[in-house]
Amino acid sequence: MKKFLNTVDTVLSDSLRGFGQAHADIVAVNFEPSFVFRKTRPKGKVALVSGGGSGHEPLHAGFVGYGMLDAACPGQVFTSPTPDQINAAAEAADTGAGVLFIVKNYSGDVMNLRWLPSCSPDSMPV
Repeated sequence: MKKFLNTVDTVLSDSLRGFGQAHADIVAVNFEPSFVFRKTRPKGKVALVSGGGSGHEPLHAGFVGYGMLDAACPGQVFTSPTPDQINAAAEAADTGAGVLFIVKNYSGDVMNLRWLPSCSPDSMPV
């Protein structure tokens, strides 16, 4: 046996559900679109948001917490998160001081994150 999963179609939602239940004191999970964010967000702090394809768990979501990321967007297995997904995570993490996106040098992540300044709300500095 190589891995534990129910079905290929639900691997992301299943893993996020389990991660959220295991760390319910620290994180909350949103499913439409999918992202993980800190339950408590200090006012006046620039939010840190990152993400990338799933398949290397707990990468991305595992870095959400105190002194770390404020939100993470896991895409489907080996697929970058969508701009809508990243934007929703940024809105959930923003406390008014803006958002800093941490982008790894993967072409899909770079391409999707380039769209954010044009689709982010005017009230959120990016």
